[in-house]
Amino acid sequence: MKPVAVLFDIDGTLITTGGAGARSWRDGFQDLYGIPADIGRFTDAGMTDPEVGRLTFVGVIGRDPTPEEMEVLLARRLAHLPRAVAESQGYRVLDGVEETLGTLSEQGYLLGLTTGSVEAAAHIKLARAGLNRYFSFGGYGSDSTDRAELTRCAIEWAGRILGQRLDPQRILIVGDTPKDIEAARAVRAVAVGVASGNYGEAELREAGADYVLASLREPLPGLATARVS
Repeated sequence: MKPVAVLFDIDGTLITTGGAGARSWRDGFQDLYGIPADIGRFTDAGMTDPEVGRLTFVGVIGRDPTPEEMEVLLARRLAHLPRAVAESQGYRVLDGVEETLGTLSEQGYLLGLTTGSVEAAAHIKLARAGLNRYFSFGGYGSDSTDRAELTRCAIEWAGRILGQRLDPQRILIVGDTPKDIEAARAVRAVAVGVASGNYGEAELREAGADYVLASLREPLPGLATARVS
């Protein structure tokens, strides 16, 4: 079936922040606890921001954070993120992204986000590259700590925008990690893996991707020449 909407992950799929995300977490922990925490020691790519914060807190503090501590940590991390992104020398838009988003937008496809980042962090990361203009909705780590549930939230938003309940098989979920693929499969959407992050094509296929691309220079399935009527 012809896709009607495409939902993109951010980190490793659209952009790389060059470590700005990790630096903002480190600085947040430093401010609050005097510990320059390294999220890479405790978390994996594709996790939601609340998961990253909680697991890193457990790793460096030795216990689960209270809800109040989690709220303060997320806020402190967000306070550092704009500067970390702006100053990152490794920040870049990944291959084929601008061309893909521009073409899909011109052809009338509904574009959204499905990302583990909380909503504010997602738009801070995209702002430097001017990519926010392509996305009118999404599912975020601030909607749920579960990737499948936040992806379901994004699909529900797409349906509200289009004024109809959408068949998930007409939604492409595009991401670079097995967690993106697993979430797409959990909601019965079409899972498209892009080997532009930390995982190769074989790993994305093993995770259950319906399609795997080396980068977004390759056309998305069903969208090479299709146009929404």
